[in-house]
Amino acid sequence: MSDKKLDLGSWVNDVVQHLLDNYSGAFDSIGKLVSGFSEGIENLLMLPPAWLLIAIFVGLGLWRIGMRFAIFTAVAFILIVMTGFWEQTVVTLGLTFSSTLISLLLGIPLGIWAAKSERVATIIRPVLDFMQTMPAFVYLIPAAMLFGLGRVPGIIATVIFAMPPAVRLTSLGIRQVNKEIVEAGQSFGCTSRQLLFKVQLPNAMPSIMAGVNQTIMMALSMVIIASMVGAGGLGNDVLASIQRLDIGLGFESGMAVVLLAIILDRITESFGTKQTAKRGVFAWFSGKLQRQSS
Repeated sequence: MSDKKLDLGSWVNDVVQHLLDNYSGAFDSIGKLVSGFSEGIENLLMLPPAWLLIAIFVGLGLWRIGMRFAIFTAVAFILIVMTGFWEQTVVTLGLTFSSTLISLLLGIPLGIWAAKSERVATIIRPVLDFMQTMPAFVYLIPAAMLFGLGRVPGIIATVIFAMPPAVRLTSLGIRQVNKEIVEAGQSFGCTSRQLLFKVQLPNAMPSIMAGVNQTIMMALSMVIIASMVGAGGLGNDVLASIQRLDIGLGFESGMAVVLLAIILDRITESFGTKQTAKRGVFAWFSGKLQRQSS
């Protein structure tokens, strides 16, 4: 057997070096834009006192889920405050929201496009497979090379890792909309835009919200890993606990991550109920019928 091997690694290194040599200005601009966006969200979350931000989440939990979850949310956040991880938790929350919003801004339109075009769906499917199955740590290497250390490479790597569920489940939800509902919309004279925004998207909302939920969970997990390139937040404490072999620090910071993940998971999951989507579709059709009859 020949000792020669296909040296893909050197090709990838050459591509990254080419990007650095020729497009460093573009990457600097993207980095400044992402950094400003992330800092704005983080500052917004840092602006209210801890009790007010906790009250907002407790109110959301009470509205969407119920009293028991609201009590759990209050106890969870109070525990985070008492263990001294509140500021790191807010930073992690800001990084997660920033990464999730960018992922959704890119992923949902791409999912709609994939649902409308079989060719686009065929092209992006292997790309999404690659993005979703590549070990998360690998994304940090080119991100750090192109954007330096700090929050920006962490957010960029998180977006790449967390975006696929938003694309897949948006496309799946639109494709699975009942054909009779689509035909009813067409019979009422819907344009393509009206059919998308008034019929398909509301009816696909459970699937889209499941994609949002999964994107948030994957973003939160990746934000913790992104502490290796200086993203900050609870990931710094998790990384420090590993470096020092400090079980106590690891447990406390890990518990804060778990509690935050449960709260975000349950609240976002509650927004994807089928009843909400159906009410939106039926309300639109009812309004259409009333206008026609009058």
